[in-house]
Amino acid sequence: MDIPKKIIWLAVLLLACANLLTAQEPTTGSMNKSSTGKTSKTSTTTPPSGSTSGKAADDSLPSKAEVESFMRHMFGYNPAATWKIIDIQPSEAPHVAHVIAVLGNNQTATHLYVMPGGKYAVVGDMIPFGADPYAQIRAILVNGKGEKKGNGAAPVTIVEFSDLQCPYCKSAQPIIDRLLQEMPNTKLVFQPFPLAMHKWAMKAAWYGQCVGEQSSGAFWKFVQGVYDAQESITEANADEKLTSIAKSAGVDGAKVAACSTTPDTFIKVQQSIELGKAVGVGGTPTVFINGRKISAIKEVPFDLLKAMVDYEAAESKQGK
Repeated sequence: MDIPKKIIWLAVLLLACANLLTAQEPTTGSMNKSSTGKTSKTSTTTPPSGSTSGKAADDSLPSKAEVESFMRHMFGYNPAATWKIIDIQPSEAPHVAHVIAVLGNNQTATHLYVMPGGKYAVVGDMIPFGADPYAQIRAILVNGKGEKKGNGAAPVTIVEFSDLQCPYCKSAQPIIDRLLQEMPNTKLVFQPFPLAMHKWAMKAAWYGQCVGEQSSGAFWKFVQGVYDAQESITEANADEKLTSIAKSAGVDGAKVAACSTTPDTFIKVQQSIELGKAVGVGGTPTVFINGRKISAIKEVPFDLLKAMVDYEAAESKQGK
């Protein structure tokens, strides 16, 4: 495909993204008319931790101002257009920047990959390539220290990056649990990946880390308890609710609450977030089956998920 066609294809994809934008009153990133009649971009949020603001710290990354300008030029013709830049980070590929954005009221992130030199971008997912395309991802994920359950000697490892405030994670969890139950050749590793857009997700991850340190069994009860209470938890009552859920899971709620505010806990959760970023996680839930990335597990027929597990188990037996 020659360069002009790439540019046309990018424009088509971005225009398709524009169809997701709604005319409802936005809470962030709204387009407003100034007193001079010019369209201006306003934002009511602070860039999340780990995102790029102003001049990018890494020269290979575009600055937040550059990405904002790009979005304005793409969508500024529509006064109702809204967006939020979630993060600007290095991708798995050298010198390729990964921009994560949310368009309008669509809760699914849009991923842009800015090519070296910053003149072209690709919309969609970056996938690994090679004779064993998932080998490098498996090698990275093995460093994860998340809570585990299932057959410890199983040849297939399912790694789940999840956000306890994320409704999609809540609805995906029964699918993952069923897969683990029906496929004894699997084990599950849960890695916290709280999204900056969720007000109490990081705190829930801290609590979960501390619950797991007291009892692995209680951790899984805590996760389910948070999902069950998700709609009733707010930023204001999160400590009270999470402490109560931890206690109901069978651990000392007061100790968990105290543990959740320690630097050691902050570091462990941040290490999980960095692990996710290293393998291209930009939204939740993101699941890996022996390194194979599945970004929308609810959209995959269950029989295909089982087939993936069986295939990876057979591959492991053959030594890849």
